[in-house]
Amino acid sequence: MPTGPKTIGIVTILGCFNADLVFAGHRLPQMGETIMGSNFSIHAGGKGSNQAIAARRAGAEVRLITALGKDSFADDARSLYAKEGISDQFIQASDLHPTGTAFVFVEDGSGENAIIVGPGAASHLGAADIETVRPAFEGTDVFLSQNEVPIAAVQRGLALARENGATTLFNPAPAGDFENSFLALCDIVTPNRLEASALANIEVATADDAQKAARIICERGAGSVVITLGADGALYFDSNSATHIAAPKIDRIVDTTGAGDAFNGAFAAALAAGNDRISAIRFATAAGTLAVTKSGAAPSMPRRTDIDALNARKKN
Repeated sequence: MPTGPKTIGIVTILGCFNADLVFAGHRLPQMGETIMGSNFSIHAGGKGSNQAIAARRAGAEVRLITALGKDSFADDARSLYAKEGISDQFIQASDLHPTGTAFVFVEDGSGENAIIVGPGAASHLGAADIETVRPAFEGTDVFLSQNEVPIAAVQRGLALARENGATTLFNPAPAGDFENSFLALCDIVTPNRLEASALANIEVATADDAQKAARIICERGAGSVVITLGADGALYFDSNSATHIAAPKIDRIVDTTGAGDAFNGAFAAALAAGNDRISAIRFATAAGTLAVTKSGAAPSMPRRTDIDALNARKKN
């Protein structure tokens, strides 16, 4: 029998696909400087796309809403989704804009990363585009979006998800600030430390800071908050309580790219199956931990069997 939460259900995700051009090296160059890197690769990326793959590998049926150009990167994306079992029914094709790309620098040794996104077709999605894919919201259990597509599109997606009875998740990445009326559409907001700092307008350095930030975000309208804390796990906060969920221990960090996406996709999948939030966070924390043990974004999204195995090892 599986050791983790059951993972059946429908997750609808609004976000972008990026072709990640990944450079590894001992440091970033300064302006005007050229240095030699240690490696180069191209991977599928984009938060929405990564989260869709993470949710699918964690066991959910996934509906992805995005936009691609008409280029070779778009062809690669559609081939990837076919391989992963994600329908391209709700993916729009743009004649005007290319598929998104991203420069990803990964520091040798630490695995820490720095990213510059070249926004493409998905960055031009608007509320009207979301209206054209209303069927994506019918019967969905969880809706998840991020801050990589225009906020008007995200807000319309949240509203349609609410109309259809879905749980609404918002991952405020990249970091930014949002109207209280927007946060009120979010059942759960899932920032990391930096994103929580931006939302709460306080520095989040300690566990106490995280709880204070979560309280402020809830006071601004969010139903509840999950602050991801990297190797320190995650903090869940709602009007009733605060709960810390520890992360499993691992031997080595290879690349932190995509760890937050693995968490969010797995979290959405577990919630879609009807699991309680703490169990879902525990499942998602293991997924995020596994993601840092592999290179790349989409390639590092873990599968259900591996997440269960890590959680079983943690219990022992």
